[in-house]
Amino acid sequence: MADGSSAYAKQKANDEKGADVRSTNILAARAVADTVRTSLGPKGMDKMIQDPKGEVIISNDGATILQQMKLSHPTAKMMAELSKAQDVEAGDGTTSVVVIAGALLGAADKLLNKGIHPQTITEAFLMADEKANEIMTEMSIPVDLNNRDQLIQSASTSLNSKVVSANADILAPIAVDAVLKVIDSKTADNVDLNDIKIVKKIGGTTDDCELVDGLVLSQRISKVAGGPRRVENAKVGLIQFCLSAPKTDMESGIQVRDYAQMDRLLREERTLVAKMVKQIAKTGCNVLLVQKSILRDAVTDLSLDFCAKAKILVVRDIERDEIEFVSKILGVEPVASLDHFTAEKLANVGNVHEDFLSGEGSIVRFTGLNPAAGGCCSILVRASNQLLLDETERSIHDSLCVVRSLVKKKALIPGGAAPEMEVSQKLATWARSIGGVNAVCIEQFAEALELVPYTLAENAGMQPVEIVTKLRAAHAQGEKYAGINVKKGCISDIYQEKVVQPLLVSTSCISMATETVRMILKIDDIVISR
Repeated sequence: MADGSSAYAKQKANDEKGADVRSTNILAARAVADTVRTSLGPKGMDKMIQDPKGEVIISNDGATILQQMKLSHPTAKMMAELSKAQDVEAGDGTTSVVVIAGALLGAADKLLNKGIHPQTITEAFLMADEKANEIMTEMSIPVDLNNRDQLIQSASTSLNSKVVSANADILAPIAVDAVLKVIDSKTADNVDLNDIKIVKKIGGTTDDCELVDGLVLSQRISKVAGGPRRVENAKVGLIQFCLSAPKTDMESGIQVRDYAQMDRLLREERTLVAKMVKQIAKTGCNVLLVQKSILRDAVTDLSLDFCAKAKILVVRDIERDEIEFVSKILGVEPVASLDHFTAEKLANVGNVHEDFLSGEGSIVRFTGLNPAAGGCCSILVRASNQLLLDETERSIHDSLCVVRSLVKKKALIPGGAAPEMEVSQKLATWARSIGGVNAVCIEQFAEALELVPYTLAENAGMQPVEIVTKLRAAHAQGEKYAGINVKKGCISDIYQEKVVQPLLVSTSCISMATETVRMILKIDDIVISR
């Protein structure tokens, strides 16, 4: 008997320990969700993040905020990973996914307090997630990639919650046209965003952002020796070796004892560099892009002087990670040694010139590219200060991702918390038809989704309880497109208001949030390994 009671006490202690671990995990994850909750929606607040070096980031993109936060609790880190995963999959909805996960954890906490086993809850949540996907797919509207207006509406919706929302009518068409340029709209089922290069240049305003038909480089043309600034019918070469005299090995050095030896050394250097430039000029190359070198100077004043005499325009310090994009868009082959530099490796470009921008600095434009080279394009981003410049780049990236989501899954659904409310309504009805413990869990799941419209209304300064009640009533009467109209402060048909988002954003939001919540609920102990 004593054995039985001690085993029972042990089991009870284990259960209590599991419950404690679970509740601290839920608490940590919900604390993270509450931090970004105020950033949800078009009227959400921005966060200012200061890193240890004193640099400041201003953003309301969930993924950016959580990436910058120094989280120490393992479960809190899972929320940051969740937001990052949503950013990779859909590019938008990074705040919503964390808010939904927080709400589902709150629902799970209530169910655990009722004494329902965590495994039962996770199974029921999985059923609810599958049903939610069905409901959203039913209410979605198919999209045609040739219908540019539909794509622009959806890109605008993603920009409306950003700092640059006032410029959505300029940035949304840029994002849509950029994506349509790099894909074949008839056959595409994904977009490689590496084919779209975003070039940032401080100065000017956000209105000066543009989609460039061709390539833009933020590097400057080397004009030390007065070489050409503009080249028509250019033959472009891309080199990964240095146009300068070779250096000795690290350990060895050269001792020069008199002036005659010094002259010989300089003369040799001149001859060597002259030969290199001559060989490059012989191929007909008149625009030379030089990769940045860390070990020694990629070009010297001497080699630039020879290039200027040979009428070769030089752009130096091309970053290593830009090489692939540049070679793809221009159709030029990067060359790693002078022996392999031949006329076949060059690309023909209509015009290469330096463009001076309002404000400060200049860019190099390559226009009249060979259309067969590869579907790539550049977006030039301008803003008056560095903070705004970075945020504009992030916003454009988000709207590019939204258009990519539409290419992956060609369907739209209305925004304004309409899908969450519709899913919540239909799930609650479906739960009643199931019965049993699962029904209780699914009802809590459905109720948790109402946090999205609640937060949306709260952030817009409306009366959340009143708005959510009205919205629930509208959906109960079968108005499946009814959502919160933040601008007018009322409930309206969101699809008519042209507030739309890709189906993929919402489905992956709920699926990923459910997945993370199920994972957190299954943890009953934290073991620290030394």
